[in-house]
Amino acid sequence: SRLSYCPDLDDRIDRLSSLYTDRKQDCILASMDTPKQTLNEFAVKYKTGYCPRPEISERIEFWDKLLSEKIDVKDDSVPCAYLSELDQGLYGALIGGDIEFMASDTGWISSMVHPVISDWSEFEKLSWSKESQVYRDYIEMLKAYVSGSAGKFGIAHFILIDGLNFAFELMGATATYMALEDNPGIIQQVIEFALDLNINIHEDFFNTVPLLRNGTWSCFGQWIPGKIVNESVDPFHMTSVEYFVKWGLEPIEKMFDRFDGGVVHIHANGRHLLETVSSTKGLKAIFLGDDKGFPAAYDVLKELKAKVKDMPLIVHVDCDKFQKSLDSHELIGGVFYKVTDVPDSGSANRIMDRVREYKV
Repeated sequence: SRLSYCPDLDDRIDRLSSLYTDRKQDCILASMDTPKQTLNEFAVKYKTGYCPRPEISERIEFWDKLLSEKIDVKDDSVPCAYLSELDQGLYGALIGGDIEFMASDTGWISSMVHPVISDWSEFEKLSWSKESQVYRDYIEMLKAYVSGSAGKFGIAHFILIDGLNFAFELMGATATYMALEDNPGIIQQVIEFALDLNINIHEDFFNTVPLLRNGTWSCFGQWIPGKIVNESVDPFHMTSVEYFVKWGLEPIEKMFDRFDGGVVHIHANGRHLLETVSSTKGLKAIFLGDDKGFPAAYDVLKELKAKVKDMPLIVHVDCDKFQKSLDSHELIGGVFYKVTDVPDSGSANRIMDRVREYKV
């Protein structure tokens, strides 16, 4: 499997394997985010906020152009499209929710639904079917991407909406948190319903989207061996660790066990979960998000890494800061650095030469 948008694919996969399979702690990996004309064009066409349902062909063309702009950058990324349109909206729409689309300055168009029911008693009436138009559209979209990307780039796993995330789709976050105390039985039923739905959606994903060298494309991790799902622990960012252990851990481990494991992202307000989440069976990597009002993950990386031991972490850092740490030899190993604001491909490649030589 050759990729025209990634001529040195073998080297990249070797390096990614050393991080995700061997969990080497003495080296670092990085991707270089250089300026993209495709994003400028997107910003002209789409204002941030609600937008009409996008055409699949237009979205494939967007990813094709965006990823082709990085052919000259020899970093540790593996070019793949993220199906942001199949965000929360797919799951809610399958059970009758009204779907809305939103554009962001990242070039993503994501989807969401309004709450699907107004009382938990309506839950038992909900059902979904692979014969529904929504599900058929999902499979058609996957097939269109597979043919549109062939030989050039790949298709990343997209987010699971299971567990409490799925309960949020039904009734919203506040009602879900209240029900954990007032009506735990219904939440347990919702979790089981969501597990079945998510397993079906993602088994069909892997049945349709080919693996790359027996691994999964990932917008976070780039490439991870096996069939790897993309899990979310967002509902627990605003709860205690105990709530995560009680309500989140078992469904996530069941999902990871059904495939070959998974990745998660943790926002800044969820870092108290880090130690416990990192011990989840089947977890392959954690992406650490940055949010307003909190120190950037990169700035507190030493203490965060200490909590997760050899679990691979993925963090953002701007180019100037990254280069300073390279110069002073202060970068922490066992980490994938997503370097932003890199001026051009020449600078990117010079930095990457140093990244590949770096030993902690």
